[in-house]
Amino acid sequence: MTAKLVAAVSLVAVLGCSLPAHAAGSKEAGQAKSATCMACHGADGNSPNPEWPSLAGQHPSYIVQQLAAFKAGERQNDLMTPMAMILSDEDMADLATWFSSQTLRGGETEPSKLEAGQRMFRGGNVATGIPACAGCHGPTGRGNPLANYPSIHGQHATYVANQLRAYRASTRKTDPNQMMRNVTARMTDEEIDAVASYVQGLR
Repeated sequence: MTAKLVAAVSLVAVLGCSLPAHAAGSKEAGQAKSATCMACHGADGNSPNPEWPSLAGQHPSYIVQQLAAFKAGERQNDLMTPMAMILSDEDMADLATWFSSQTLRGGETEPSKLEAGQRMFRGGNVATGIPACAGCHGPTGRGNPLANYPSIHGQHATYVANQLRAYRASTRKTDPNQMMRNVTARMTDEEIDAVASYVQGLR
C-alpha cells in the first residue's frame, strides 16, 4: 500500500510539471486589488487570524488554482466563494503576484508537539502507510511550484489542521488524484495536530 501511494505521489509530481502556466500578473495592480482581502489575509498576506491562511510567499500558481477552485465551486467556503466569484482571470493573476512577493512571518511550534510533528513531517508513519509530508512539500515546507504543491512552512497550525481534517472528511477535494485524502484518511487527530504545529514553526 505504501509503495503504491509513493508511486502515485511521484507520478503526480511528474504530471504536475506539465500544468499550464498562468498568465503573469501585475504586482502593483494586485496590491490595489488586495484591499478587500486584507481583513482576513492581512495587508501583506500575513493573516491575523489563525483560522485563515497566510498568503505571503505562496506560489502564485497555487493561489490562482485555489481562487479558480472557489469560483468554480470545487472548493467551498462561505467567505471565499462569493469573493472569488467576482474575480476575473486577470484579477487572480494580479492578486497572486502581489501576495507571492510578500514575506511570510510564520509562527512557532508548540514544544510538546515538536518531536511527534517533526517525525510525521520528515518520515511519515511507516506502520500505517502514511508518507512523509516532506516528500511533496520539501524538507523546509516550501512546496514544489512546478507540481503546484503549496508552500506550507510557517502557516497557521489551526488552518493547517483544519484543512487536513477537511481532506480526511472529504469535504475538501482539490487534491489531484485524491492524494491528500488518501494520506489523511489514515492520520489520527494527534498526528494532524502535531504536524500542523510543526509546520507553523518551519522556516
